[in-house]
Amino acid sequence: MITNSNNNNLVNTTTHKVVLPFYIYAALAFLVAALLLFTSSHTFSQHYFQPQILAITHTMALGWGTMIILGSSHQLLPILIERELYSNTLAYVTFALGAAGIPMLVWSFYTFNMQWPAQLGALLINGAVLLYLINIATSIAKSRHENIHAVFVLTAGIWLFITTLVGSFLIFNFTYNLLPGDSLHYLSLHAHVGIAGWFLLLIIGVGSKLIPMFLISKYSNAKILGWIFVLLNSGLLAFVFIFLFTELKFLYLIPVALIAIALFLFGYYCRKSYHMRIRKQVDEQMKISLLSAAMMLVPLIFLVAIIIFLLFSPVNQLLVLAYGFTIFFGWLTAIILGMTFKTLPFIVWNKIYHAKAGLGKTPNPKDLFSSGIFNCMSLSYLVGFLCFTGGILMADNLITKTGAGLLLCCAFLYNANVFKILFHKESAG
Repeated sequence: MITNSNNNNLVNTTTHKVVLPFYIYAALAFLVAALLLFTSSHTFSQHYFQPQILAITHTMALGWGTMIILGSSHQLLPILIERELYSNTLAYVTFALGAAGIPMLVWSFYTFNMQWPAQLGALLINGAVLLYLINIATSIAKSRHENIHAVFVLTAGIWLFITTLVGSFLIFNFTYNLLPGDSLHYLSLHAHVGIAGWFLLLIIGVGSKLIPMFLISKYSNAKILGWIFVLLNSGLLAFVFIFLFTELKFLYLIPVALIAIALFLFGYYCRKSYHMRIRKQVDEQMKISLLSAAMMLVPLIFLVAIIIFLLFSPVNQLLVLAYGFTIFFGWLTAIILGMTFKTLPFIVWNKIYHAKAGLGKTPNPKDLFSSGIFNCMSLSYLVGFLCFTGGILMADNLITKTGAGLLLCCAFLYNANVFKILFHKESAG
């Protein structure tokens, strides 16, 4: 059971036994990615298609971003549709397949061995995503409660399956020549379907529910969310069409413009939610989450610059590296850092204290983690992010190494707080 902060009604949600393994896995993956970033920071002055960067990117995209989103969406979907998850068993198998497949794929990229371990890893990940998609689609189909947020989640799941399917073709293409071009040619297609179709669509869909809920805001606007949904999917479909059927680089400004409008609308939605909030004091977790919405504009600016450069000269490698970094270590990581400590404490609190709620004094969910550690984590994250981004653009290895060190510190502090929550013992408050 979980409490909806807007109406204080209790609704069925998914057991912590399903959700917590995803959080644990994601936390450890973030630490691994930060360690790889620190030991391989010098590679960010080279071409973006090389083993260490591919390994870091997929650790962040799959182990960090995707696993924690899979876990949290298993938890949040019942709240959105007002019905329990269709199958906990499918959720367990989704975790098992993803947890096994991701390290196989990452290690294959790091060693750049695209033989059977990479292929098996890709198949396991596809199996995990397919089961997740079946689970949420069936859950939504069995619910009588129509909800724009649930539509975002389902559509994002479809794009995720397309992303992993394309990724599998690229893996097998190294050995069997399945595609008319080499795998590097299709890398942009694979990446942007995942970034815009999976991460962006799902984060906006869920964030537009969670941000007002955690702010205790009265604001809601399904019409704006509908426009955002249409603009994001139209932009993505336009990108896929342009990539597959034309060679006119300037046309890429069309999907970029559509997605930019969607982002500005989402920014407006967040701003209205903030101004119409009932709770005037905003905690540090929400500040980081709201900052992530503004950080969405950073990779968009880099993307426009890349397209403009492409019209007149070969692609600028440093801009491409900065673009990818500001996606996975930028807005994606920022919103996870903030939302983890809004959702995970309540999940663990609910597990330990739900039966005792109202019978005596219990600690608040926010008491389960250290605000001091959280603030240090946030500071090291923001400075490290700015430092590493600047180091990429200046091609300065010392600056990137410093930024990577700060991000590694951030990952350690994040894990320390996550495991502090997970190992919390019952107390009287």
